[in-house]
Formats: sequence, structure tokens, C-alpha cells
Amino acid sequence: MSGAVQHSEIIDRPPPPVRRWTRERVVGNALLAIWILFGLGLALFLLRAWDPELMAKYAPLYLSGVGVTLSLVGISVVIGAALSIPIAYARMSSNRVLNAISYAYVYFFRGTPLLAQAFLIYYGFGSFRPQLEAIGLWSFFREAWYCAVLAFSLNTAAYQAEILRGAIESVPRGQWDGAASLGLSKLQTMRKIVLPQALIVALRPYGNEIILMIKGSAIVAIITVYDLMGETRRAYSRTFDFQTYLWAALIYLSIVEALRNAIEWIERRITQHLKR
Repeated sequence: MSGAVQHSEIIDRPPPPVRRWTRERVVGNALLAIWILFGLGLALFLLRAWDPELMAKYAPLYLSGVGVTLSLVGISVVIGAALSIPIAYARMSSNRVLNAISYAYVYFFRGTPLLAQAFLIYYGFGSFRPQLEAIGLWSFFREAWYCAVLAFSLNTAAYQAEILRGAIESVPRGQWDGAASLGLSKLQTMRKIVLPQALIVALRPYGNEIILMIKGSAIVAIITVYDLMGETRRAYSRTFDFQTYLWAALIYLSIVEALRNAIEWIERRITQHLKR
């Protein structure tokens, strides 16, 4: 009997798919080979151009720049997350005034370059020194670091508000109706039912926003903040060695890759109940 079952399983099993070298597969493998060769060439160049004295002198500055970059992005993301909650609420509000104000805020900060926003805050507010001194805010706006944090916080708040709004609105209306039938208040429904589902949807966009913030943080070097790119520019101005920028690119790539893997790990952990 068991032999007959095994024979039936062998007969009913579909044949293995035929793997042909289609045009898409050939192009994909060719591009992969080019990237591999590029990576090997870059590694070979860095090994041949390795300068122990250069590394010993500027490696601490690179580490300092990485700390500034991560601090800037981390603080800005936290402040932006706090600001995004009332902005998202106003975007979903039926009050036309609140909705119009929040829409204008999101439209402006998402529609203009982050560099222009940093310039407007650092150089624009700097032109109002007497007025800022009169109200005690000049000590804040004269520091490039504080201006960079403010610009990044306001910018990411607009993006995070739209991410949060879209995630909340993606939860079916039936979840609200079901919670109301159980006697849950709107706050309880939001905290216990809607937000857990919305955060699963928003995790990837939040991760992409943080990655974009890390890469976009390089612009603060233009307003004299010595982050990773600022230290790289200073190292290049003193050595005129192009590998200083290559090392900076590899550091940025390592940070982004570590963050990407962390987001994927979190997503796997919080979606275990959805897998069969």
C-alpha cells in the first residue's frame, strides 16, 4: 500500500521548471557581473592606495563625523515623529482651517529642497539678528548645529505625517466599527487596534525616510556642520587624496545597509503572526 502511494506521488509531481537563459536573465547576470567587477576594482584601488599615516590622522575625525551624523538624524527623527502626530491629525481632521494649515505645511516641506530649507533657516534667520536678540533666540539661530536640527526636524515631520496618515487610513473602517460595538472608546481603538496595524504598514516607509535622512545629512557640511561629509571635505582639502571620499561613501553605505537589515529584522519579528 505504501509503495503504491509513493509511486502515485512520483507520477503526480509536476516536472521541474526548465531554466532557460532568457534575455532578462542574461541582462541581469551581466549587470550583476559588472557590479561585482566594480566592487573588486574599488577594493583593489583602496588596498593599493592604503596610506597608514592618512588613516591614523583622519580616522578619529571620521568617527567624530559619524557620531555627528547619527546624532543629527536621530534627534531630528524623534522630534519629527513628535511633530508628525498633530500634523497627521490635522490632515485627517474635518476642520477646514486645520486641514488647510497642515496641508500647506506638508506641501511646502515636501515640495522644496532640504538644502533650501537649511539655507532659509541658517542664513535667513541670521539676517534678523537684532530681532532674535530681543526675544532671546539669537543664541539658538547663530549655531549651525541647531539650525540643521530644526531644518531636518521640520522636513521629516512633513514626510512622517503623510506616512502616518496613509498608514492609519489603510486600516479598514470595519476595525473602528467592530471596536465601537465592543464599547471601546476612540482613543482605545486607536491605541490597541488601529495603531498596531498601521505601524506594520508604516514600518518600511519610516525606514526609507530614515535612510534618506542619513544620506541627505551630507548637506549640513555646507552650513559648517562637521558631520561625516564635513570631515571628509576637510580631509580632502588638506590631502587632495580622492580616497577620502571613497572611504566616506563606504561608511555611508555601511550605515544604510545596517539600518536596512535592522528594519527587515523588526519587520520579520512583528509580522510573525501573519505568516502561515
